[in-house]
Formats: sequence, structure tokens, C-alpha cells
Amino acid sequence: MVIYYCSTSLNMTFISTREINLLYNFTLEFMYFKKITLLFFLIFASIGYSQTLSLKEAVKTGLENYGSIRAKNNYTNASKETLKQSRRDYLPNLNLSAQQDYGTVNGQNGPLYGFGGLGVASSGLPLPEQNWNSAFGALYLVNMNWDFFTFGKTQEKINLSKIDVQAKEKDLQQEKFQQEIKISAAYLNLLASQRLLISQQKNLDRAEVFKKTAVARVKNGLLAGVDSTLATAEVSKAKIALNLAKNFVKEQNNKLVDLMGVAPQDFAVDTLFVTQIPKELIKGNTTTDSLHPLLQFYKTKIDYSNQQVKLYKRFYYPTMSAFGVLQTRASGFDNSYATDQNAFSRNYWDGVNPDRTNYLVGVGITWNLTTPFRSSKQVSAQKFVSQALQEEYNQADRELKSQLTFAEDKIKITLDNYAEAPIQVDAAKRAYIQKSTLYKNGLTDLTDLTQTIYTLNRAEIDRDIVNNNVWQSFLLKVAATGNFDLFINEF
Repeated sequence: MVIYYCSTSLNMTFISTREINLLYNFTLEFMYFKKITLLFFLIFASIGYSQTLSLKEAVKTGLENYGSIRAKNNYTNASKETLKQSRRDYLPNLNLSAQQDYGTVNGQNGPLYGFGGLGVASSGLPLPEQNWNSAFGALYLVNMNWDFFTFGKTQEKINLSKIDVQAKEKDLQQEKFQQEIKISAAYLNLLASQRLLISQQKNLDRAEVFKKTAVARVKNGLLAGVDSTLATAEVSKAKIALNLAKNFVKEQNNKLVDLMGVAPQDFAVDTLFVTQIPKELIKGNTTTDSLHPLLQFYKTKIDYSNQQVKLYKRFYYPTMSAFGVLQTRASGFDNSYATDQNAFSRNYWDGVNPDRTNYLVGVGITWNLTTPFRSSKQVSAQKFVSQALQEEYNQADRELKSQLTFAEDKIKITLDNYAEAPIQVDAAKRAYIQKSTLYKNGLTDLTDLTQTIYTLNRAEIDRDIVNNNVWQSFLLKVAATGNFDLFINEF
């Protein structure tokens, strides 16, 4: 460029202030054009991102794909089915039974206890000796029993299942909220890393430009050879910083990929919003009346434990039942078998054709008098569980309030830094352009120029970090208030 070689071996001490200002304005316009071109090139060419990802898309994808959320969604569905099952437990038991047998009917006087249900239900005469007369027999049975009044045990089981559904739903909601916060934080970190990458690429471009300038002037004998060596070192340093920035981008990108539950890929994030202040901070309305999702989850856990206490207390009381039996029997032994042991038939149909029917209906009450003594300790234990859950709730509430206070203080600091960052960048740019102009005209050495390059690079990085920190601090406050809509509605 002409600006690089506007003077040769003339006395450079007579360059005027007006000429320096003209050089400054021309170089500033060139650097602005170069910045726009560089940003376009970095985002759509050299970095090679596969697609542009908005924050809303990232959150939506993460909520749909992340494993823990899908698992808790299934847990919630399972608890809803359990609630339906607990309601159906109130229905009476209705059993149908039919059996057809072949065997003997020898009887014997004496007591018998069918221990463990292993007794044989054969019945017949207690004859003086064993015989092997055998025939078919059958039993057809309809049995109904219904615990129609349980002193509230059934209803309390249903209430417990209802609260369990609520607990699972609140757990799912707080898990989604936590995931929304994590994805948003990862998105902002990826955005910051990509902006830092752009700043490091710009820094490398500046170093390479002045390396070329230094090499050319050294070849022409206008500068000492050490300048080209120093310029080469600065280029290497800038390349190392750029590679570190690329590695940082990869790390942040992978974290976002993991939180979204998608296949590995590179994302280009939206960069427009980060240069602005969240509208909610300007309005000053970042509070919410609803309870934090985490506290809602703890509250339902406490409610569930308290409901268990109520259920255990119901076991103190008896259970009232209604029952009914309809029984039909058939036998191949004739009614005169008592006097004639030959009065039986081995014919199958004679043995299974029903000819005697009985029915029975009634109500009953069962009450284990030792149950209150056992259940009382179960009630006491569950009360301690409720107290422990209440302490966890109180601790979580204190931590959220502390986080909210910290977030508000951080927002004030980041807003102050947000106002100072452009001033620092503008001053650093002016110093850099002035020093570069003086260096190209032989009025300063490379050491001074290198210092201004470093200052400008640091100012640009500070600006990127400060802008991102405004949104990070706002996200921190949203995480403490529990209303993610305040954050996502900014996009």
C-alpha cells in the first residue's frame, strides 16, 4: 500500500500532524473494512461450521433428546399409571374357579390342619380299612370379597399416588429448568470462545502484516535485522494463541453437543444479541411470583412424606369386608356309598356333572390389635424423614437467595465493565494505529508497536468477555429466580 511507503530516506521528523491524522483516518476505514471481511471469512470459510444454531433451537433440542429428561418423563408416566392402579385396588376381588379330579375318597376320624395349603380336600366315610375305589369329581366356584370400608386406608393410598405423580412432574420440571440453564450457559461459553477466536485471528493478521513490513524494510536496510526476528516471534506467538483459541472452541462446542444429546458436529452461534444489554435488565423486572422449580420439587417430596404418615396412621384401624361364595360340586360317588361301597361310577361325565350347589354371603371385620404398636414406630420414622426433607428445602432456599444476591451484584459490575469496554478498545485502536503509522515511517521501534498490538488484542478480548459476562450474569439471576422465560424471551 502507498501508506506503507509514502516516505523513503527523507528526514521523517518533519511529518506533520495533519498527515498523521489523514493516515490514521484512512487506516481506520481500511481496518473496518478488513474486520467485516475477516468476520465473514472466519465464520463461513475457515472455521467451517456445519450450521448456525440459535439458542431457542439448542434448548428445544436438548429438552427433547437429553437422556435424564427422557428418563424422568417415563418415570412420570409410570407414576400416572400407578395412580390408576391404586384407584382400581378399591374394586372387589372376583374369582372364578373350576377343577376336575380323579381319586379316592377314604376318610378318617381325627384333626387335620392344611399347613401351608398342602392338605388334601378328599372327603368320605371313615371306613374300617383302606380301599382303592376311585371316581371323578369336580368343583365349580365363584368367590367375591371386597374390603368395602377400610377407615381411609384406600383413599390415603390414592392420595399418596396423586402426590407421587406431582412429585415426579415437579422433578421433571426442575430437571428441564436445570437443563435449560446448562444449555444456555454452554451456548454463551461457545459464543465467547468463537468471538475470542475471531480476536486472535485478527491479532495474527496484524502480526503478519507487520512482519512483512519489517522484513521488507530490513531488506532495504531501513531497519535492523532484529526487527524481522522479533516480528517473526510475534507471529509465532499469535499462531499459538490462535490454536489455543481453536482448541477452546472445540471444548465448548463438545459440551454443548453433549447437553443437546445430538451427534458430534460444529455449531456457529448467533452473535447479534451479545452486543446488546438484555431488555429485562433495562426494565429492571427480573423477579417472579412463582416458586422456584427446585423448591417446588422439594415441597412435593415433603408432601409425599407427610402423606405417608397419614397412610401409616390408617393402619391402626380395622378393615371391614363383604364376601360371597357360590359353589357347585359333582362326584362319581353315589349318595348310598355310605352303606354300599360299590355305589360309585368311574364314568367321567357322572363324576363332573354338577348336582349339588351351595352359596354363602356375609360381612366380616379384621383387626390385628398389635398393628398400632408396630405402625407407631413407622409413623415416627416417617415424621423424621419429613423433617429432614424440610431442612433440605430450607437449605436450598437459602442457597437460591444467596445466589440471587450474588447475581444482582455481578450484574452491576458487568454493566459497569460493559460501559468501559468500548472506551478501552477505542483508545487501544487509536494507540495502535498511531504507533503503526509511526513505525512504518521509521519514527518508533518494533517494541513500542508490539506493546500496542498486545494492548489492542487484550482490549478486544476484554470486550468480548465483558459483553458475554452481562448475559452470563443475567442467566445466573434467572437461574436463581427460577423463571427461564425471562431469559429465553430475549431471543
